[in-house]
Amino acid sequence: MHSHMSNSDTDRLAQFANTLADTTDAMAMSYFRKPLDIEAKADDSPVTQADRAIEAEMRRQIAEAFPSHGILGEEHEDARLDAERIWVIDPIDGTKSFLSGMPSFGTLIACLENGVPDIGVISIPPSGERWIGQSGKPSRLNGVPCQTSGRLHLSEAILYTTSPDNFDAAGLAQFEKLSGKVTMRRFGGDCYAYGLLASGHVDLLFEMNLHPYDYMALIPIIEGAGGVITDWDGQPLSLTSEGNVIAAASAELHAEALNALHRD
Repeated sequence: MHSHMSNSDTDRLAQFANTLADTTDAMAMSYFRKPLDIEAKADDSPVTQADRAIEAEMRRQIAEAFPSHGILGEEHEDARLDAERIWVIDPIDGTKSFLSGMPSFGTLIACLENGVPDIGVISIPPSGERWIGQSGKPSRLNGVPCQTSGRLHLSEAILYTTSPDNFDAAGLAQFEKLSGKVTMRRFGGDCYAYGLLASGHVDLLFEMNLHPYDYMALIPIIEGAGGVITDWDGQPLSLTSEGNVIAAASAELHAEALNALHRD
Protein backbone atom coordinates (compact mmCIF):
# COMPACT_ATOMS: atom_id res chain seq x y z
CA MET A 1 0.00 0.00 0.00
CA HIS A 2 1.57 3.26 -1.11
CA SER A 3 1.10 6.11 1.31
CA HIS A 4 0.53 9.60 0.01
CA MET A 5 3.42 11.57 1.38
CA SER A 6 3.06 15.20 0.60
CA ASN A 7 5.75 16.97 -1.40
CA SER A 8 6.66 18.96 1.67
CA ASP A 9 7.53 15.70 3.49
CA THR A 10 9.80 14.62 0.65
CA ASP A 11 11.28 18.13 0.50
CA ARG A 12 12.04 17.95 4.21
CA LEU A 13 13.73 14.55 3.82
CA ALA A 14 15.76 15.85 0.86
CA GLN A 15 16.83 18.86 2.92
CA PHE A 16 17.86 16.57 5.76
CA ALA A 17 19.87 14.39 3.33
CA ASN A 18 21.65 17.49 2.08
CA THR A 19 22.54 18.60 5.62
CA LEU A 20 23.70 15.06 6.44
CA ALA A 21 26.02 15.22 3.43
CA ASP A 22 27.58 18.43 4.80
CA THR A 23 28.58 16.46 7.91
CA THR A 24 29.88 13.45 5.99
CA ASP A 25 31.90 15.63 3.58
CA ALA A 26 33.76 17.24 6.46
CA MET A 27 34.37 13.90 8.17
CA ALA A 28 35.58 12.17 5.00
CA MET A 29 38.04 14.97 4.27
CA SER A 30 39.39 14.76 7.82
CA TYR A 31 40.52 11.18 7.03
CA PHE A 32 41.44 11.56 3.35
CA ARG A 33 45.19 11.36 2.52
CA LYS A 34 46.02 11.34 6.24
CA PRO A 35 48.43 8.89 7.87
CA LEU A 36 46.98 6.03 9.89
CA ASP A 37 46.10 6.97 13.43
CA ILE A 38 48.73 5.38 15.73
CA GLU A 39 46.03 4.42 18.24
CA ALA A 40 44.18 2.32 15.67
CA LYS A 41 44.09 -1.45 15.90
CA ALA A 42 46.61 -3.03 13.56
CA ASP A 43 43.91 -4.80 11.53
CA ASP A 44 41.94 -1.64 10.74
CA SER A 45 42.83 0.12 7.53
CA PRO A 46 42.42 3.91 7.63
CA VAL A 47 39.49 3.56 5.27
CA THR A 48 37.74 1.11 7.60
CA GLN A 49 38.13 3.57 10.47
CA ALA A 50 36.77 6.37 8.29
CA ASP A 51 33.89 4.25 6.95
CA ARG A 52 32.82 3.13 10.41
CA ALA A 53 33.07 6.55 12.01
CA ILE A 54 31.16 8.28 9.20
CA GLU A 55 28.44 5.63 9.05
CA ALA A 56 28.02 5.68 12.84
CA GLU A 57 27.49 9.45 12.72
CA MET A 58 25.06 9.16 9.79
CA ARG A 59 23.05 6.53 11.69
CA ARG A 60 23.03 8.67 14.82
CA GLN A 61 21.65 11.68 12.95
CA ILE A 62 19.05 9.66 11.03
CA ALA A 63 17.85 7.83 14.17
CA GLU A 64 17.60 11.11 16.04
CA ALA A 65 15.64 12.88 13.30
CA PHE A 66 13.50 9.93 12.16
CA PRO A 67 13.38 7.23 14.85
CA SER A 68 10.84 5.10 12.97
CA HIS A 69 12.87 4.90 9.74
CA GLY A 70 14.94 1.87 8.78
CA ILE A 71 18.66 2.07 7.93
CA LEU A 72 20.65 -0.12 5.55
CA GLY A 73 24.37 0.55 5.32
CA GLU A 74 27.72 -1.06 4.60
CA GLU A 75 29.48 -1.17 7.94
CA HIS A 76 26.90 -1.70 10.68
CA GLU A 77 23.88 -3.88 11.42
CA ASP A 78 20.72 -3.18 9.43
CA ALA A 79 17.85 -1.74 11.43
CA ARG A 80 14.05 -1.75 10.90
CA LEU A 81 14.15 -2.89 7.28
CA ASP A 82 10.37 -3.50 7.42
CA ALA A 83 9.78 0.24 7.87
CA GLU A 84 7.94 2.17 5.15
CA ARG A 85 10.86 4.60 4.96
CA ILE A 86 14.41 3.25 4.75
CA TRP A 87 17.69 5.15 4.43
CA VAL A 88 20.33 3.36 2.36
CA ILE A 89 23.80 4.78 2.96
CA ASP A 90 27.39 4.24 1.85
CA PRO A 91 29.81 6.42 3.84
CA ILE A 92 32.71 5.99 1.39
CA ASP A 93 31.82 4.71 -2.06
CA GLY A 94 35.09 4.16 -3.89
CA THR A 95 37.14 2.70 -1.05
CA LYS A 96 40.07 1.90 -3.34
CA SER A 97 40.08 5.45 -4.71
CA PHE A 98 39.96 6.84 -1.17
CA LEU A 99 42.75 4.55 -0.04
CA SER A 100 45.00 5.53 -2.95
CA GLY A 101 44.43 9.28 -2.56
CA MET A 102 42.30 9.53 -5.71
CA PRO A 103 39.73 12.32 -5.22
CA SER A 104 36.84 10.53 -6.94
CA PHE A 105 35.24 8.80 -3.94
CA GLY A 106 31.89 9.92 -2.59
CA THR A 107 29.18 9.46 -0.02
CA LEU A 108 25.86 7.99 -1.13
CA ILE A 109 22.56 8.68 0.64
CA ALA A 110 19.20 7.32 -0.52
CA CYS A 111 15.79 7.50 1.10
CA LEU A 112 13.30 4.82 0.02
CA GLU A 113 9.55 4.73 0.40
CA ASN A 114 8.15 1.18 0.24
CA GLY A 115 11.33 -0.04 -1.42
CA VAL A 116 11.53 2.69 -4.07
CA PRO A 117 14.18 5.43 -3.79
CA ASP A 118 12.61 8.86 -4.11
CA ILE A 119 15.63 10.82 -2.83
CA GLY A 120 19.28 10.30 -3.76
CA VAL A 121 22.49 12.16 -3.00
CA ILE A 122 25.97 11.71 -4.49
CA SER A 123 28.40 13.91 -2.59
CA ILE A 124 32.03 14.16 -3.76
CA PRO A 125 33.91 15.81 -0.86
CA PRO A 126 37.26 16.58 -2.57
CA SER A 127 35.62 18.44 -5.48
CA GLY A 128 32.72 19.95 -3.54
CA GLU A 129 30.27 18.58 -6.11
CA ARG A 130 26.93 17.26 -4.92
CA TRP A 131 24.16 15.76 -7.02
CA ILE A 132 20.67 15.53 -5.55
CA GLY A 133 17.77 13.65 -7.13
CA GLN A 134 14.17 13.80 -5.91
CA SER A 135 11.33 12.07 -7.73
CA GLY A 136 9.18 14.47 -9.67
CA LYS A 137 11.91 17.11 -9.81
CA PRO A 138 14.89 17.71 -12.09
CA SER A 139 18.16 16.47 -10.61
CA ARG A 140 20.55 19.17 -9.45
CA LEU A 141 24.29 19.59 -9.23
CA ASN A 142 25.10 22.10 -6.48
CA GLY A 143 21.60 23.52 -6.80
CA VAL A 144 21.58 23.89 -10.59
CA PRO A 145 19.40 21.53 -12.67
CA CYS A 146 21.45 19.04 -14.69
CA GLN A 147 20.66 16.69 -17.51
CA THR A 148 22.22 13.82 -19.39
CA SER A 149 23.79 14.24 -22.84
CA GLY A 150 20.72 12.61 -24.38
CA ARG A 151 23.00 10.67 -26.76
CA LEU A 152 21.10 7.98 -28.63
CA HIS A 153 23.67 5.58 -30.07
CA LEU A 154 26.44 3.32 -28.80
CA SER A 155 28.68 4.53 -31.62
CA GLU A 156 28.85 8.02 -30.06
CA ALA A 157 28.75 6.98 -26.39
CA ILE A 158 31.44 7.29 -23.71
CA LEU A 159 31.36 4.18 -21.52
CA TYR A 160 32.72 3.93 -17.98
CA THR A 161 33.14 1.08 -15.54
CA THR A 162 34.92 1.29 -12.21
CA SER A 163 37.38 -1.54 -12.86
CA PRO A 164 37.67 -4.59 -15.13
CA ASP A 165 38.66 -6.46 -11.95
CA ASN A 166 35.05 -6.23 -10.72
CA PHE A 167 33.76 -8.57 -13.46
CA ASP A 168 33.76 -12.34 -13.58
CA ALA A 169 34.61 -13.95 -16.96
CA ALA A 170 31.01 -13.83 -18.25
CA GLY A 171 30.59 -10.24 -17.07
CA LEU A 172 33.83 -9.20 -18.71
CA ALA A 173 32.67 -10.77 -21.98
CA GLN A 174 29.48 -8.66 -21.75
CA PHE A 175 31.52 -5.54 -21.02
CA GLU A 176 33.73 -6.27 -24.06
CA LYS A 177 30.61 -6.67 -26.22
CA LEU A 178 29.46 -3.21 -25.23
CA SER A 179 32.82 -1.52 -25.26
CA GLY A 180 33.52 -2.79 -28.78
CA LYS A 181 30.63 -0.63 -30.00
CA VAL A 182 31.25 2.68 -28.20
CA THR A 183 33.45 5.62 -29.14
CA MET A 184 35.51 5.56 -25.91
CA ARG A 185 35.84 3.49 -22.77
CA ARG A 186 37.37 4.62 -19.49
CA PHE A 187 37.89 3.11 -16.06
CA GLY A 188 37.43 4.47 -12.54
CA GLY A 189 35.03 6.91 -11.05
CA ASP A 190 32.85 4.79 -8.78
CA CYS A 191 29.79 6.92 -7.91
CA TYR A 192 31.42 9.99 -9.48
CA ALA A 193 30.85 8.53 -12.95
CA TYR A 194 27.10 8.42 -12.27
CA GLY A 195 27.12 12.10 -11.37
CA LEU A 196 29.00 12.75 -14.60
CA LEU A 197 26.35 10.80 -16.50
CA ALA A 198 23.61 12.92 -14.90
CA SER A 199 25.49 16.06 -15.99
CA GLY A 200 26.00 14.95 -19.59
CA HIS A 201 29.72 14.10 -19.63
CA VAL A 202 29.49 10.29 -19.62
CA ASP A 203 26.85 8.37 -21.58
CA LEU A 204 26.90 4.77 -20.41
CA LEU A 205 27.83 2.90 -17.22
CA PHE A 206 28.14 -0.85 -16.83
CA GLU A 207 28.96 -2.66 -13.58
CA MET A 208 28.40 -5.93 -11.78
CA ASN A 209 27.93 -7.14 -8.21
CA LEU A 210 26.99 -3.79 -6.71
CA HIS A 211 25.16 -3.71 -3.36
CA PRO A 212 21.96 -1.72 -2.73
CA TYR A 213 24.02 0.92 -0.88
CA ASP A 214 26.10 1.33 -4.08
CA TYR A 215 23.18 1.96 -6.45
CA MET A 216 20.03 3.12 -4.62
CA ALA A 217 21.11 6.78 -4.36
CA LEU A 218 22.00 6.83 -8.06
CA ILE A 219 18.49 5.97 -9.28
CA PRO A 220 16.62 9.26 -8.56
CA ILE A 221 19.62 11.26 -9.79
CA ILE A 222 19.97 9.44 -13.13
CA GLU A 223 16.21 9.35 -13.73
CA GLY A 224 15.69 12.99 -12.73
CA ALA A 225 18.37 14.00 -15.25
CA GLY A 226 16.67 12.16 -18.11
CA GLY A 227 18.66 8.94 -17.99
CA VAL A 228 17.73 5.29 -17.47
CA ILE A 229 19.21 2.93 -14.87
CA THR A 230 18.26 -0.77 -14.58
CA ASP A 231 19.78 -4.22 -14.16
CA TRP A 232 21.32 -5.96 -17.20
CA ASP A 233 17.91 -7.41 -18.15
CA GLY A 234 16.28 -3.99 -18.17
CA GLN A 235 14.44 -4.62 -14.88
CA PRO A 236 14.13 -1.93 -12.18
CA LEU A 237 16.79 -2.12 -9.47
CA SER A 238 15.49 -3.13 -6.03
CA LEU A 239 16.90 -4.06 -2.63
CA THR A 240 17.02 -7.68 -3.83
CA SER A 241 18.64 -7.11 -7.26
CA GLU A 242 21.81 -9.03 -8.12
CA GLY A 243 23.48 -5.67 -8.51
CA ASN A 244 24.38 -5.86 -12.20
CA VAL A 245 23.81 -2.26 -13.24
CA ILE A 246 23.55 -0.47 -16.56
CA ALA A 247 22.85 3.26 -16.78
CA ALA A 248 22.41 5.26 -19.98
CA ALA A 249 21.92 8.86 -21.06
CA SER A 250 18.66 8.09 -22.91
CA ALA A 251 16.03 5.38 -23.28
CA GLU A 252 17.20 4.81 -26.87
CA LEU A 253 20.83 4.32 -25.85
CA HIS A 254 19.74 2.03 -23.02
CA ALA A 255 17.69 -0.10 -25.44
CA GLU A 256 20.56 -0.29 -27.93
CA ALA A 257 22.96 -1.35 -25.16
CA LEU A 258 20.61 -4.08 -23.88
CA ASN A 259 20.13 -5.26 -27.43
CA ALA A 260 23.91 -5.54 -27.90
CA LEU A 261 24.24 -7.52 -24.64
CA HIS A 262 21.54 -10.01 -25.51
CA ARG A 263 22.56 -10.57 -29.09
CA ASP A 264 24.52 -13.81 -29.44
